[in-house]
This record gives sequence, C-alpha cells and structure tokens, in this order.
Amino acid sequence: MFGNFFKKVEAAQETQNQWIKCPKCTSLMYFKEVEVKQNVCPKCNHHFRISAQKRIDSIVDEGSFIEFDTTLAPVDPLKFSDKKSYKKRIEEAKAKTGKTSSVMSGSCTIGGLDVEIAVFDFSFMGGSLGSVEGEKIVRGITRAMEKECGFIIVSASGGARMQESTYSLLQMSKTSAALNRLSQKGLPFISILTDPTMGGVSASFAMLGDIIMAEPDALIGFAGQRVIKQTVGVDLPAGFQRSEFLLDHGLIDMIVDRADMHQTLVDLFKLFNKKAS
Repeated sequence: MFGNFFKKVEAAQETQNQWIKCPKCTSLMYFKEVEVKQNVCPKCNHHFRISAQKRIDSIVDEGSFIEFDTTLAPVDPLKFSDKKSYKKRIEEAKAKTGKTSSVMSGSCTIGGLDVEIAVFDFSFMGGSLGSVEGEKIVRGITRAMEKECGFIIVSASGGARMQESTYSLLQMSKTSAALNRLSQKGLPFISILTDPTMGGVSASFAMLGDIIMAEPDALIGFAGQRVIKQTVGVDLPAGFQRSEFLLDHGLIDMIVDRADMHQTLVDLFKLFNKKAS
C-alpha cells in the first residue's frame, strides 16, 4: 500500500521536474524546450543561468577542452565565520557542484584556434572571487602567453568573496596586472559578461577586455541598485544595470545571444589571429 503511494509521489515529482517557469515572462514550459535552446526561453529569450561546464560546452570546439588546476582548493586563513564557518560553506559548495572553486579553467580550441579560458559558476558560493579563482585566472593568462594565444573569461559572479577579506580583494589587482602583461604581448582578451556580473569582478578584469560582450538582459554593475540610490539620493534610470543600457552608453561592445556566442568568438579570434590568412 505504502509502496504504491510513494511511487505515485515520485512519479508526480518527476513530472513536476519536467516543467520550468520563466522568471521573466512567467511562461510555463516543458524543460526540454528550454534545454534544446541552450537554456534560453523560447518565448521571451530570457537567458537562464547555466553551469560552467554547460557554458564551456556551448563555447568551445566539441571535445577540445582540457581542464587545469583541478586540485587547487580554498583554505580558511582568517578562520572566518558568520552564520556558518567558511570551511562549512566550502564543503557545502563542493557537495553541491562537485567542484573545488567557482572557476573552471583550461585549454581549448575555438574555430580550430588555441584559446585559454576561465569560466565562473554562480552555483559555487555565488561565483565569488577568492584566492583560488584569482590564481586559476592568472595561470590561464600565463598559459596563453606561453602559447601566444587568446584568453577568455566568462563572468558570473556576485563579486569578491567576503570570507577571504583582503586576500580576495587582492585578486582584483593580481588578475588585472596579469592581463596587462597579456596586452603588452599583443594577445587578445575577450570578456564575456553573464547574469550576474557584480562587485569586484565588474570592477576589475570583467571590464578590461579588448572586446567586452554580454548576454541579453544580464545584470552588470558594482553595487546593488538600492545601495546606489541611497548613496546618490536620486532616482535611477530603468534597467541601468542591464546589458542593453550599458551597450547604449558605450560600456560594452556587443550583446550576443547564447546560440550565437560560439560563432562570434570564432570570427573574433580569426580577426585577432596574426597567422590567419
């Protein structure tokens, strides 16, 4: 009797999980409809947040990605604790994502050209920037300089990781200095901003790209809208922290749909490639 009851509950849960509600247009859709469009709403073009692995799969040439620095993991130098200890939060993030940090980095090809890439995963502690994330980015930049190829960062982050305090803030200057060395070698850096790109990430490497592109309607900024309004004491323009507003005011170079991202990158790297015919 109870066995049949639990089977019905499980079946109902499975059916429920096959449907997804768009947070923008509120349409209720079959999950496969969204998944087949790279997690983009087929009705309003809302770009759902996706994992770093899915992001990589959608950008690079199939089967070309080789991940580096998988053993790097954060430590707790300050023995930080708020509602939970930092150590506990790291353990929970690892269990949730199967990763040791909010950044996946490695080598790949895009359009047959060598590229180094670092991708943030918002599901790991809000994609926050800590010491490990900064180190992975710098190592990726170093590999790009050694191979004389381009570098990509895909940002999806709430900003610097407060549990690491100054250690985290130092990653802003550390990564920016490394990107300056990349620029001095004449190698391209493409920054891709996704929802959200905030705080110390937007205040450092995210806005240093030779090309800065963003997904549609991505939230991009430093502080939250409420904090800014309280600080400046005036009403703010509608959508002033969305990618379309930033494009209109010259802060980013282009907005690219997820489905077009791979081909756009192929075209850009061929344009940058000194060896291209």
